[in-house]
Amino acid sequence: MSGVQGVKGQRVIVIGAGHNGLACAFDLARAGREVTVLEAAHEIGGAAVTSEFAPGHRVSACAHLLRSFPTDLAKAMRLDSHGLAWAGTGLSTWALSAGAAPLDVGRAINGTDFMRRMRRHAEVLTTLMHTTPPRLDLDNWPDRIAMAKLGWQIRRMGREPMRELLRIAGMNVYDLLQDNLESTTLKGALGFDAVLGAEYGPRSPGTVLTWLQSLAGQSLAGSTGLAQPVGGIGALTRAMGQAVAAAGVTVRTNARVAQMMVTGDRVSGVVLDSGERLAADVVVSNADPRTTFLKLLGPQHLDTGFVRKIVHHRASGKVAKLHLALDALPAFTGLDSAALGHRLVVSPSLDELERSFNPSKYREIPERPALEITVPTVRDASLAPAGRHVVSVIAQFVPYDVGADREAARSRLLGNVLAVLEQHAPGIGQRVQASEVLLPVDIEQRFGMTGGHWHHGALAFDQFFVNRPVHGASRYRAPIDGLYLCGAGSHPGGGLMGIAGRNAARTVLAND
Repeated sequence: MSGVQGVKGQRVIVIGAGHNGLACAFDLARAGREVTVLEAAHEIGGAAVTSEFAPGHRVSACAHLLRSFPTDLAKAMRLDSHGLAWAGTGLSTWALSAGAAPLDVGRAINGTDFMRRMRRHAEVLTTLMHTTPPRLDLDNWPDRIAMAKLGWQIRRMGREPMRELLRIAGMNVYDLLQDNLESTTLKGALGFDAVLGAEYGPRSPGTVLTWLQSLAGQSLAGSTGLAQPVGGIGALTRAMGQAVAAAGVTVRTNARVAQMMVTGDRVSGVVLDSGERLAADVVVSNADPRTTFLKLLGPQHLDTGFVRKIVHHRASGKVAKLHLALDALPAFTGLDSAALGHRLVVSPSLDELERSFNPSKYREIPERPALEITVPTVRDASLAPAGRHVVSVIAQFVPYDVGADREAARSRLLGNVLAVLEQHAPGIGQRVQASEVLLPVDIEQRFGMTGGHWHHGALAFDQFFVNRPVHGASRYRAPIDGLYLCGAGSHPGGGLMGIAGRNAARTVLAND
């Protein structure tokens, strides 16, 4: 990488003020770049925002908890000095199952030999997260060294752990958990973590990989652990926005990019919807791969084979988000009011989880969706009027294509979710004063994510590491000069981590 003196004059445009775009902009600005972030919406944050869905009732619009935000990034950006505060850290996960007492998942699994082995395997992926994927042809020494380091990370585990990792990495999480655990409720909850945000059920190959990826991300949060920011997830990105502004970044909202400018086979800037043209030496896209290449850049600037890969890139989301405004705190069977300030999961067994997944294969709404539930107002009363509460629900395995009658699909999903909630919180339906249902297609339209996919693309072996998002764009560099990727569609994938943004910034600086 060249020194700061060589990069101070270089102009960079970052498309999208989501958390990855902000993390990328921050590192580039600190290295002396002249950085402008362009955000289409009226506020920064992308999908990581806090929104009002009923008068006086606010909620985190998509993800509602932080589970893998790196402590080193929070420290580097000094987010605490920019207003980020915690309503709760080190939150527990309670697994709910009708007819059984709620189970504290962490207490049940942490410290077991099985969990120690899984966390050790996840350490390998933690190291990978901060690594720019090497070229597979290994025609230069840096890539050879990178692959050698990767091999050493696996080999240094020891012979037996290495063999186990290689054996289980491609397995389905159903078989892994069945082979190692007894508790039906515990297996259901861990299986839910393996498929959260994914398009696959627990019997699908590769779901052990997604679980290990989740565990790897959790280790980044350190002592903060599972956490809820005061003011919702939007408070995180607002603090990041203040940090990038303090670093000298220009952030423009209501600045939707219509297309990229290309001069002499190099991306040279962008054109806004307004017609304004902004020149840049480098453009970094925080948009998903399909949007970046097919809409903003245009296939005419790309090789036909690469375009084919992007067209077939899998990014069909299966996660819906529901928000409920209640006139009082709900009562969950077996849980006191303090426990409601933690994370609640409804995935009673692996078989129930698989049955929840099956309808989505036929574009149907699951009758009994698997749920992740938070009641954020237990810890943060500012999110609702006095005496009232908000319930935030992630519903797993809701298909992207629900047919032409979306309103009917929303109504059906809301009814099914409330029916499941009634089993664990009798009478909750009578307390609902207002609701909001975001299907994957709604998430796509509101936040501009193709397929409504939270991770900008499936996390599977063929879209992982050296193949994320596709071969030819897996090193944060597009197959056209001047264009880089920093979004969740790039390695290491989705989740509120900011690592893809930081890795992209490092790549931009290394290619001066």
